[in-house]
Amino acid sequence: MRTRSDIECWLTDMDGVLVHENTPIPGASALLQQWRDQGVPFLVLTNNSIFTPRDLSARLRASGLIVPEESIWTSALATADFLKSQMPGGSAFVIGEAGLTTALHEAGFIMTETDPDYVVVGETRNYSFEAITKAIRFIGAGARFIATNPDATGPSTEGVLPATGAISALITKATGMEPYVVGKPNPMMFRSAMNRLGAHSENTGMIGDRMDTDVVAGIEAGLHTVLVLTGISDAAEIARYPFRPDEVLESVADLLDAEPVESEDVEIL
Repeated sequence: MRTRSDIECWLTDMDGVLVHENTPIPGASALLQQWRDQGVPFLVLTNNSIFTPRDLSARLRASGLIVPEESIWTSALATADFLKSQMPGGSAFVIGEAGLTTALHEAGFIMTETDPDYVVVGETRNYSFEAITKAIRFIGAGARFIATNPDATGPSTEGVLPATGAISALITKATGMEPYVVGKPNPMMFRSAMNRLGAHSENTGMIGDRMDTDVVAGIEAGLHTVLVLTGISDAAEIARYPFRPDEVLESVADLLDAEPVESEDVEIL
């Protein structure tokens, strides 16, 4: 049976695991430092497709967490990676922000409003009726429908906001077409992250705070799964599901190596 000692690479969720509303969760900074000191390959994963890895790295640094941009894997990067494998040099009509458009551009895709191969919907704070109408018409004309993630709502200081899943549902209602969703809980998000690291499922662990996305996708990808209770899950939440993570921990602080205890010199008489 695989145990934590078998794990050589780590994938970790960001919100609810490393940070909570821009405040680092106790133990997160020390765990990231431990991985760097020990040369452990890791990626920080997020379904948020708004920001580029450079943006997210800067935001985490402002919160006191050091994560280089090359150690961040977003649903936008996973989506671009998937589309590049499906149709290299293809074209897309995109509803989304810089995180998504930059990822698609770097994957060799062309952004267009003329007969696109794909309609790709991601997170944005500026959903427009005009853009949604174009997306519906392109899909009706044969464009393939892709969504970066299924999250119906997102947080803000004023309250919840409609997110990718909600806009995708609107488009689905109008077209009768369901999107292919790349981000969590699709295990493809984890597989593409492992490809980025050159890792294998048998020696990779996944840390998350949600049973319905992190844990189920980790199990389906064949990973060692760790649920931390610093996000939205608690014992009652865990009990609702027919599957279980390999480990349930209070926080990422429980993943820190124990400090060796130095014995005091004792004078023998």
